Amino acid sequence: MNIKPLADRVLVLPAPAEEKTIGGIIIPDTAKEKPLQGEIVAVGNGTKDEEMVLKVGDKVLYGKYAGNELEFDGVKYLIMRQNDVLAVLG
Repeated sequence: MNIKPLADRVLVLPAPAEEKTIGGIIIPDTAKEKPLQGEIVAVGNGTKDEEMVLKVGDKVLYGKYAGNELEFDGVKYLIMRQNDVLAVLG
């Protein structure tokens, strides 16, 4: 991976959105709910005021509007601050 988050930021690979149908009608991607969980694929070094507690491979929950979307090599990621992560899934 060539993306290295800076400071207290993490790079998250969102879990795929669930495929939903209603009475045989497939809901388009634009109408699907965004997943609110994903896997950490890269982390920054933290800051002098906030050490990095997340690590690569952690499964996390995050807020609906957390982070910024980016696409790299055809894969969509979210980059967000560590404090935008709500919980680590065990």
